[in-house]
Amino acid sequence: MKQETALLAGKPAVQQRKGKFGILLRDIIRDKWLYLMLLPGVLYFLIFKYVPMYGVTMAFQDYRPHLGFVGSPWVGFKHFARFFSEPQFGMLFRNTVILAVYNLVFFFPMPIILALMMNEVRRAKFKSFVQTLVYIPHFVSWVVVVGIFYILFTTENGLLNELLFQLTGKKIAFLLEAEWFRTMIITQSIWKEVGWGTVIFLAALAGVDLQQYEAARIDGAGRWRQLWHITLPAIRSTIIILFILRLGNFLDSGFEHIFLMLTPTNREVGEVFDTYVYTKGLTQAQYSYSAAVGLFKSAVGLVLVLGSNWLAKKFGEEGIY
Repeated sequence: MKQETALLAGKPAVQQRKGKFGILLRDIIRDKWLYLMLLPGVLYFLIFKYVPMYGVTMAFQDYRPHLGFVGSPWVGFKHFARFFSEPQFGMLFRNTVILAVYNLVFFFPMPIILALMMNEVRRAKFKSFVQTLVYIPHFVSWVVVVGIFYILFTTENGLLNELLFQLTGKKIAFLLEAEWFRTMIITQSIWKEVGWGTVIFLAALAGVDLQQYEAARIDGAGRWRQLWHITLPAIRSTIIILFILRLGNFLDSGFEHIFLMLTPTNREVGEVFDTYVYTKGLTQAQYSYSAAVGLFKSAVGLVLVLGSNWLAKKFGEEGIY
C-alpha cells in the first residue's frame, strides 16, 4: 500500500483519483465478505439515524402534516424562544440534570465495580453463574421492572413495606412520595442495567497481561496494589471512552422508565424533557415545538461530547476520535 501511494504521488490529480478508486475497489473485492457483514449495520444507521435527521427542520417550522416539510412555513427560532421562556423550563431542566448527575455519580461506576469484583472470582463455573444472573434483568422490560418494584414497595400489602411495618410500625409510600422518586429511579436502573454494563469492562479486563500480576505478586504487591496499579490503568481508556459516550446522552433520562413511575404526587420532581416532549408532541400534537425541545437536548449532548473528548485528549488520553 505504501508503494502504491508513493507511485500515485507523482501523477496528475485525475489519475490519482482514478488510482485511489481502483485501489479501494480492489480492496472491497478482496474483502467482500467482511464488507457484506458490515452492510446491515451501515444500512441500519443510514435508514434509522441519518435519513430521519431531515426531520430536524421541523423545529424551525410551524409544521403541518398536510403541508409536509416543504410546504410548512418557516418560523426560525420561535419554538426555542417559547421553550426557554416557559414557566416549566426551570423545573424540567432541574429535574433532568439532577437525574443525569445521579446516573453519572451512582450508576456509571457500578458496572466498573461489579466487573472488577467478578474479575477476582477464580472459580469459572461460579463466575459464569453470577454473570448470567446479573445479565438477565437487562432483557426484562421496564413495565415488568416497575411492576416488580410496585409489588415490593406498595403500601397495600407490598412485601418490603409489610416487613418495614413489622419492624417499625409504619409504612413508607416509596412509589408516591416525591423525595423517594429519584432514589427509586436510580435503584431500578442499577438493578436492571448494571450487569449488562459489565460486558465491555470484562472484555477489557480479559486483555490484561497475566504476567504483570505474576510480577507484581513476586514484588510483594497484594490484591489492592494489583488492582490500583495494573487493573485500573489497563481499563482506563475504556472507562474514559464510555464516560464520554455517556455524556452524549446526558439529558436522556429514559422516557418509558420515567413515564411509568410518574404520579400526580411526584410529578414536580419527576417531569423531565423526555416526558414533556411526549406530552407536547404526541398528546397535544405540537410537533414543531417538541422537535425544538428534542433538538435542544441533542445540541447539549453534542457540546458535552466534544468538550469532554477535547479534555480527554488534552490530558493524553485517546478520546473517541
